[in-house]
Amino acid sequence: MFTGIDEVDWASLRHAYGSAEDVPALLRCLASADRAEREVALDELYGSVHHQGNVYDSTLACVPFLFSLVAREEVPDRGGLVELLASIGTVGADGGSTLAGAAVHARAEVFASLAGDPDPGVRRAVPGALVRFLDQPARVLALLWQRVTVERDDRVLLALTEALGLLVRQHPADAAPAIGLLTEHSGPPYGPGLRLAALGQLALSAPERLPDDLVPTAVRLLRDRSAHRPDVPVHPETDTLVGRIRRLRPSDEEGSHLLRTLHNALGDRVGDRIALLTGQLTSPDPIDRCNAAWMSAGLFRGWRGDHAGPVALIGAQLGAEEDQLRDAAVSVLAELFELAAPAADALDALLTARPGLQVHRWERGTPTLGGVLKALARSGDPRAVPALADVLAGAVVPDDLGHAVVHLGPAAAPLAPALRRRLGRVAPDDPDAADRALPLLAALAALGDTEAAPEVLRLLRGTREPVVGQALRTLGSLGTAVRPVAPLVRDLLDSQHAIAAADALWSLEGDGTVVLPVLLRELAGARSGHRAAADALARLGPAARSALPGLHRMTGSDRVRERVSAACALWRIGGDPVPVLPVFRAAWTTSPHTRGPIARCLADMGPAGAPLWDLLKTEVASVRRHMARRGGFGSHDIPEDEGLLRVCREVLVRR
Repeated sequence: MFTGIDEVDWASLRHAYGSAEDVPALLRCLASADRAEREVALDELYGSVHHQGNVYDSTLACVPFLFSLVAREEVPDRGGLVELLASIGTVGADGGSTLAGAAVHARAEVFASLAGDPDPGVRRAVPGALVRFLDQPARVLALLWQRVTVERDDRVLLALTEALGLLVRQHPADAAPAIGLLTEHSGPPYGPGLRLAALGQLALSAPERLPDDLVPTAVRLLRDRSAHRPDVPVHPETDTLVGRIRRLRPSDEEGSHLLRTLHNALGDRVGDRIALLTGQLTSPDPIDRCNAAWMSAGLFRGWRGDHAGPVALIGAQLGAEEDQLRDAAVSVLAELFELAAPAADALDALLTARPGLQVHRWERGTPTLGGVLKALARSGDPRAVPALADVLAGAVVPDDLGHAVVHLGPAAAPLAPALRRRLGRVAPDDPDAADRALPLLAALAALGDTEAAPEVLRLLRGTREPVVGQALRTLGSLGTAVRPVAPLVRDLLDSQHAIAAADALWSLEGDGTVVLPVLLRELAGARSGHRAAADALARLGPAARSALPGLHRMTGSDRVRERVSAACALWRIGGDPVPVLPVFRAAWTTSPHTRGPIARCLADMGPAGAPLWDLLKTEVASVRRHMARRGGFGSHDIPEDEGLLRVCREVLVRR
């Protein structure tokens, strides 16, 4: 297995943490008789030679030895090694290291020899590797077909089904027999798990073959499968990445995967996905409902639609006895903001029954606002106010409480005195001043609490960015009611906080003769301040006409956000749509994150913005959220998208 391993100059090779001289020992441990030792070694290989999916020269050097290991039946847990090889080869083929991809492709014949391996873990891992790396689609199809006819392990059959779907997508010219086999497996007399897997692959690869009653069929199959759910394999506890991931996985990972595949395949068919989710959330099986709660987050984050029904059903899980189910529901609802409103009654009921949930105390780190209270407050429900008052009066006040207050509007006004007192306890020289002060300043600004001015000024004198910037924005939001503080703000016009100070001073006094020269200076100065200066000039409106030449130049910036800020300012200052509309159209199409400010500016433009109303119509008609993207999301994507839709609709209604 390890012939030649000592002839490799591992010390000269590199992985994520430097020299690869530790790799030979890890490779040898993969053949250990001790399961924990094998798992630790695999974990460390993923973390070093394949760190975050990357490949290195040491990764390439590992490939022959990994293949030698998977070819030996006496080596346990070889399925995990096949998965590692497949991951290395896929990353290499997609642009990590073409050498690593080529190395796996060159040895793909080994995968063919393992198709009938005695170890079911190997047989589960091999089908996908065959499709990806054995460049003989007809032969691969024959191998898969042959294995389907003799395989008796349900988990291996599911892997074979997924491999057939992958083959259809990668080799459409050879797809007909595979599609026929998937269609056959999607109906009786096959078991519910295999039928669900086949339906998911058909939805991905040949949606025209799906039955008309897809959703009712899928829900029925899910419930049939849950009534006879296969036993979950028991693994020893190990303090490794693999072990931690295993503990975080759903208790029915296979069922979760089957339904998630179907959801992803349905894509923009939001009505069908909502119906499917409704079926999952009304299942008599709590594990199915828990899986549904977790996968609902992806639908809510990426797609628009009438989500009130599923959200209410997720709220209904808050009364469940199973901690895992209840925690999943809370976690999802806390990220929905106003969309969580249909679950507000359930959130309030749980919070009333269990006030200890107001604050979450972590094993490590500072306490945070409890998910139940956070979800209720973010939904804008005023019933969160008494609970927040209790927290503010308690011994432990989470730093993030102010962020929740922002979403409650005027209903949170009774919290202002306690928020002011809390702000008064923030020492300007506290190294954690920003974490403690920023949420409180934002909350007091949202409440328009003019009595907070003395505490805000105290921080303004003694702290650094970003506290000073937020303190100035808070004073600016309070407006002329706190005008007596203007001299102190004016003292900052020649500091690094000049733009924020000028912006606040305009709100306090409305005197362009003082503010405008500062903003013009910053607009012509360091580029880091151009956007903020343009945004501040926009608020001056016609009083900033002398800034028009500089803003015109800024619309030619190579940074899209600078162009959009400049265009917004041009309109609000000069009122001429001609130089503005082309900038908006180009940015809207290429940079979705600019659509919010553009839509708000179009709302101000009225009929002058009519040439761009087609963009708003298309946006409102789209089922995809404008910030939906593969492989990531922002914590505020949902409220930002809902805000964009609201502005677009308002413009179109007023036209």
